Amino acid sequence: MKYFLLLCLSYLYLSADAHVFVYHRFGDDRHQSTNTTLKKLEKEFIYFKEHGYKVVPMMDIVNKVKNKEEVPSNWVAFNIDDSYKSFYENGLPLFKKFNYPFTLFVYVEATEKKYSDFMTWEQIKEASKYGEISLHSYAHKHLTHLSNNEIFEDTKKSYNMFVDKLGFKPLGYVYPYGEYDQRVKEEIKKFDFKYIANQSSGSVNLKSDVFDLNRVALVGKVNLKQKLKYKTLDATWIEPKQYPKDGILKRVKVKVNPKFKNIKLYLSGYGWQDIKVKDGIIDVNLNKRLKLNRSRVAISPDYYTISSKLLIK
Repeated sequence: MKYFLLLCLSYLYLSADAHVFVYHRFGDDRHQSTNTTLKKLEKEFIYFKEHGYKVVPMMDIVNKVKNKEEVPSNWVAFNIDDSYKSFYENGLPLFKKFNYPFTLFVYVEATEKKYSDFMTWEQIKEASKYGEISLHSYAHKHLTHLSNNEIFEDTKKSYNMFVDKLGFKPLGYVYPYGEYDQRVKEEIKKFDFKYIANQSSGSVNLKSDVFDLNRVALVGKVNLKQKLKYKTLDATWIEPKQYPKDGILKRVKVKVNPKFKNIKLYLSGYGWQDIKVKDGIIDVNLNKRLKLNRSRVAISPDYYTISSKLLIK
């Protein structure tokens, strides 16, 4: 019995998964695909409170991962990308009402040049009283299309302006459009960020990379219960590494737990297909032409426990 209990505890320890959710606009019907209605937001907040979830600052999760400690499965963190004015005017009052922490990622150029749809520096500083403020680039460009130097200079410009205007350093960074590859990641890591987050379905656990944290979008029409089912599949991607030059994805090769004998493979524009796993290796010749300039390849045993690779042309 003693060893059975230890085994159960070990399983729970290794499978504990927290969730980081991403919002963009609030109560802004002009942009349905990135909007969250205030009615929906409050309903989600009540759900978390009534079902035993603990909303924590992003850095609480990051510190657990850095220390290779269990990240409790009932932990949830909220991210808000782009620093739209609708967050300050519509969303922030609800976050304050529920006393929920958040991290706001600033699109610096939009604030500095006073784009009408974005928060001012004064509003961002006011919001910092209630949550963490971090960085979302200067010009919000597709980073995979830029040179190493252009990526570095954009980040440097945004970082320095952020510190100058707000008086403190950003702790984290998120990629514009959620688009990145290993080259982009290495350039961003040159700065003093405690973490970098993507926008891939999945969760965060003690095996996660603090410079590649999964976040799940809660925008538009969403099913919260389904979103909470997402977990990260422990997998090592061997191929593909990047978008193929000829646009044809020839092969997918991934190392997974040998316990899997069958798994599901997803490709944007093609959907899911069943794949055999041999000795912990997925190795399939696809030879499929990618239909989108932004294509996602994913593997999952159950549609919810996921590992994915984003390919950007």
